[in-house]
Formats: sequence, structure tokens, C-alpha cells
Amino acid sequence: MTMPHPSDSGTTHRPSKPTVAFMLAHPAHAIALGLGSGLSPKAPGTVGSLWGWLSWLVLQNYLSLPEQALLIAASFLIGWWACTLTARHMCICDPGAIVWDEIVAMWLIFFFVLPTNFGGQLAAFALFRFFDAAKPGPVAWADQLFKGFGWRGGFGIIFDDLVAAFCTMFAIALLRWF
Repeated sequence: MTMPHPSDSGTTHRPSKPTVAFMLAHPAHAIALGLGSGLSPKAPGTVGSLWGWLSWLVLQNYLSLPEQALLIAASFLIGWWACTLTARHMCICDPGAIVWDEIVAMWLIFFFVLPTNFGGQLAAFALFRFFDAAKPGPVAWADQLFKGFGWRGGFGIIFDDLVAAFCTMFAIALLRWF
């Protein structure tokens, strides 16, 4: 949905497909665009999710469990700011190039499901991508709950991915139970 933000009247229109220059123009853009993973011309959400998976495999080796939890919480708050600002600068409520929400969701999933083997990690990734892309049930509800610009819209960008992450973890818990 492309709508100019009311406070952006008189400003130049930003492209709906961001560039490296746009990403580097503001720290919020670099964060929201997943340090470039959101610039992928095809499936930026999948590329951002892969970046989240790979980066978590590295980060978990250097952080204790409390530090990992703190990183996820801080990344949510910083991401809320970054997604809010970047969406406003792009003049799009929920741009596909914003992938910080996928990254934080993958970190949350792997915080709870690791340690597991590659097959378990791949299953978690695939389940998350399913819930994020198909948006069944609660994910569709969450996706529609907070739309628009400003802090509410920025929260909405991240919220539906957190719901998809919880659906993923619930599905994994059910699979482990059976």
C-alpha cells in the first residue's frame, strides 16, 4: 500500500525499491533493510530470514543466554524505530524491503529451538517462511491490526512476524510432542 505520510507533503518521492545509497543514507535504513539483505531483487523476506538464521548461528557463540535475550529485546526496540522511520522515508506502510522483522523473528525462534541439528534448523526456517508468507489465521490478524505510518505502523511491521515466530515455535513444539 503506497500512501504518502501527511508530514511528508512537499518532499520528494522516494523509490519503492530502495538502493544501496538509500540504505546508507541513514542508520535506520541500514537496520531496517537488514544490512542489505532487504535489497535482494527477489524474495527479500526469505533473504532476510536466511541472514537472521546465519547471523544467529554466529552470535550465539559469543553471547550468554541472558545476553542473547537482551539482544533480541533491544533489537526489537531498535527495529521498531528503524522500521517506522524507513517506511515513512519510503512512503510505503510495510515495504517488502524492510526485513529487520524477519531477522528478529528468526533470532527469537532459534533462541528457543537451538540446539538442534541442521534438519531441525531447516524445518524452523521453512515453517517460519510459511507462516510469514501465507499468513494463516493469527498471522493475518496480526498483519492487519497495526497499519499505517508512525509508531503504530512501525510496530505492525514487526508484530506480524513475531506472531509468525510464535506460530512456528508452537508447530515445532507440536511436532516434538508427536
